[in-house]
Amino acid sequence: MSPTAVASSSHLPESAYDPRRHVGVHAELVSDVASTDYPGHYPGEDHTWNLRQFNEARRLCVLLVSFRKTEGSVQKLQVKVHRLSQRSIEFDMVGVDASVANAFRRILIAEVPTIAIEHVYVWNNTSVVHDEVLAHRIGLVPLNVDPDLQEFRTTTGYHSTPNDRNTVVFKLNVVCERNTKAAKGGPNQYINEYVKSGDLVWEPQGEQRSIFEVDPAPTNKEIVLAKLRPGQEVEMELHAIKGVGKEHAKWSPVATASYRLHPLIVLNPAKPISRHLAHQFAGCFSPGVVKVSSEGEISIDERNMRKDSVSREVLRHSEFDGCVELKRIRDWFIFNIESEGPYTPERLFPESIKVMRSKIASIRKAAEALLAGTDEEAASADGDVEMGAA
Repeated sequence: MSPTAVASSSHLPESAYDPRRHVGVHAELVSDVASTDYPGHYPGEDHTWNLRQFNEARRLCVLLVSFRKTEGSVQKLQVKVHRLSQRSIEFDMVGVDASVANAFRRILIAEVPTIAIEHVYVWNNTSVVHDEVLAHRIGLVPLNVDPDLQEFRTTTGYHSTPNDRNTVVFKLNVVCERNTKAAKGGPNQYINEYVKSGDLVWEPQGEQRSIFEVDPAPTNKEIVLAKLRPGQEVEMELHAIKGVGKEHAKWSPVATASYRLHPLIVLNPAKPISRHLAHQFAGCFSPGVVKVSSEGEISIDERNMRKDSVSREVLRHSEFDGCVELKRIRDWFIFNIESEGPYTPERLFPESIKVMRSKIASIRKAAEALLAGTDEEAASADGDVEMGAA
């Protein structure tokens, strides 16, 4: 189908209508899901490496570049932020293979380090919540401690024991009492009825007071950890250390990190929608995607096309057969990241790039050691290369 069938005021680049970039969405199946062996490289086209193009790409200050020959031009990787709030960010990543996008998603969830409570020393707990359950709940409380200011705990050496460079200490001491000033049968019958995350009190160690610009504390002080009644008490010492999400979910810096492919809706000019069916057709898509004029003319709002859920509702109606094609752009990823911890949303993706670069550096170092054949530390007894900790 011709791209001229779409609204004339286009906000999508012309290359978005290249059929080689499309994944077909049909009533019962999804087609063209496989990528090429080398993403962005197609048979019969010259995709040789070019130094000039490479230098141009480097000036974009982007980690990865995907070269595509489309109508004689080179399309590079693009990252564009569409929405940014205090706790979430939505951005587009265009021009990479799904393997690269998914690598960043997995790194965001499991390999960007944070600080979380790992060791819980229970001095007194007379609540109905068992020690182990309460310790688990406390461990999941997100903290505002910048991981760059702390080191990983190690099994040997200086950081094998707790110190001010690898451990943040909190105290939790809550005692529930009856409120003698409250009216009988009224509210506020108890003092300290709830143990909340805001009850965690930071105990500075060593030089930590001069290191931390902001006092360490939970990012949300209203998380309920336990309920108490008069005479019950919780007294604990909590040690928070640096870790990554693949070791335990409490070290994951995000509440969620996901992506979806950009939708593409193409109208068929050879079979236009009848005017009396225009509003029914528009109702098959997410609000704002299809525009209906006062004369009943239908057009696709390309600015709002990204909001469509591609529910395939339009394909259920026989009166719309052949009127529209539903697609997704295979290398246009709409990322949505929700931060839950010390990182601001806009900082999370650069942090995942740092982790990716360290992995690439480890692979390069191991490959060079194999080629040299002289690095005894690079190879284990069975000949495998030790990649080192992530």
